[in-house]
Amino acid sequence: MLTASALALTGCGLESSSAYVAEPGPGSIEKIDGAEGNQVTVTSKNFTEQKIMGKIGVLTARAAGFDVKDMTSVPGSQPARDLLEGGGADVLFEYTGTAWLTYLGHETGVPDQKQMWQKVHDEDVSNGLTWGAPGPLDNTYAFAIKASNKDKLNGVSKLSDIKKLPVEQRTFCVESEFYSRQDGFEPMLEKYGLKLGKDVPKSNVAVLDTGAVYEATARGTCNFGEVFTTDGRIKSLSLEVLDDDQGFFPSYSIAPVLRTEVAKKYPELQKDFEAVAAAMTNEKFIELNRRVDVDGEDPADVAYDWMVDEGFISKK
Repeated sequence: MLTASALALTGCGLESSSAYVAEPGPGSIEKIDGAEGNQVTVTSKNFTEQKIMGKIGVLTARAAGFDVKDMTSVPGSQPARDLLEGGGADVLFEYTGTAWLTYLGHETGVPDQKQMWQKVHDEDVSNGLTWGAPGPLDNTYAFAIKASNKDKLNGVSKLSDIKKLPVEQRTFCVESEFYSRQDGFEPMLEKYGLKLGKDVPKSNVAVLDTGAVYEATARGTCNFGEVFTTDGRIKSLSLEVLDDDQGFFPSYSIAPVLRTEVAKKYPELQKDFEAVAAAMTNEKFIELNRRVDVDGEDPADVAYDWMVDEGFISKK
């Protein structure tokens, strides 16, 4: 999940740098007693959304008065996790589904957001990690249509509507990993009463690279394209996400994860990160991701603007 790499883009003449972030001014995040002179290390993964979240984490800790070591944009989920577990980093924004399936080794996810969070929260205690309260953002798998094709597809708005369409309209674009994985395309079809090779002929399915799926769906090459729910290309390409009304896809809610030692020493810092996570929504991050992937802005600038707009910090 979420393996697509961010584009190497430059915004406003500024080359993206893992160490760059503007200084925050005063906002709703207040200085924490005992923070001055103490260091907090923030990490993140290296795809667009995580780059933005990493800079948001850096700004949050700085606004709380800490000296911040910026270890964001780590290449890969497991290396970022290893940093946190090994004490090389203190906090990151993480997805519940990624922790449950990738780090904790479970074979199937949980669609319910609260249940998924509770499970990873309880199991990660033994790893010395504390999961803060999750935010509303849930970057999971989904299927989308070209919005202008909705009438042609009988007003389809949810995945269960696909079964009502004639076979020739049940055309799909998916990435190779999703097509072959045990909790991917074929089980999803079966959940919605469709069998691959019968109700959905294999000739109706195009297996493409991740980026190509979005473009092909927007061009109408296929009617249903596999997407990630906070990808900025959903908006820029005028796609519309269908409701997973049978709850097939697992939850990938975002939540701050802190080393338990740090969470106990600075409980106010955990509360600050929870407040920031609570303001993260799919709609907002579709726009933030679009600004980076489509407009070429720097993730640090996008993160700074969002923190200012939300009132957590001010421009200095």
